[in-house]
Amino acid sequence: MHLGDEHPPRASRPGIITRLRNNFLTGLIVIAPIGLTFWLIWSVIGWFDGWVLPFIPVAYRPDIWLLQRFGLDLDIRGIGVGIFLLFTLLVGMIAKGLIGRSILRYAENLVQTMPVVRSVYSGLKQIAETILAQDQNSFEKACLIEYPRRGIWAIGFVSTTAKGEIASRASEPMVSVFLPTTPNPTSGFLLFVPAEDLVELDMTVEDAAKLVISAGLVYPGGRDATDMPPGTTAVK
Repeated sequence: MHLGDEHPPRASRPGIITRLRNNFLTGLIVIAPIGLTFWLIWSVIGWFDGWVLPFIPVAYRPDIWLLQRFGLDLDIRGIGVGIFLLFTLLVGMIAKGLIGRSILRYAENLVQTMPVVRSVYSGLKQIAETILAQDQNSFEKACLIEYPRRGIWAIGFVSTTAKGEIASRASEPMVSVFLPTTPNPTSGFLLFVPAEDLVELDMTVEDAAKLVISAGLVYPGGRDATDMPPGTTAVK
């Protein structure tokens, strides 16, 4: 800009390669979550079909019936899921009746006589009852704990207050905390932490899980955007 110029020079427009790259990245950000969600649902439905359909006689399978009657070779996804849901509903209805409870009690007594099977069955049953038979969330709150050493903080999920032998042998109130790993929060560590060492967070468990899965790139929307590190995204 020379002395006496009235208007500053215009900023140069990005080249066509830059614009194409930006458009491609924007489209990828839009398509990737939708595509991955549909792919995951499609894969889970296919897994259910592959697991359930082998137990169904061939003559009663809708896809085989359509092929034999009309010559239509169709891959009908979801048949196994529907059969599984109906079977589970039927088992639940039977298990609530007097005859069903008697059969279930007899089957459990039979399983308890098997040394290895009874340990596996008892553990799986207790986990299923804990997760599925309660109306409240599996995790109560998100929290911060110092792990793996003092001065380093990690996000955890508060499960319950320690009970039984763990509570009786501890010298102070303890809380069971699940410490998830990144980017797969389904794996992690079970820690028993003194209640006073926890820092409870205001964010929901879902927002904390997003923060863990994204490796710290996605923050809850309640935080001021100006305080976020560069490259982070607020969750709405």
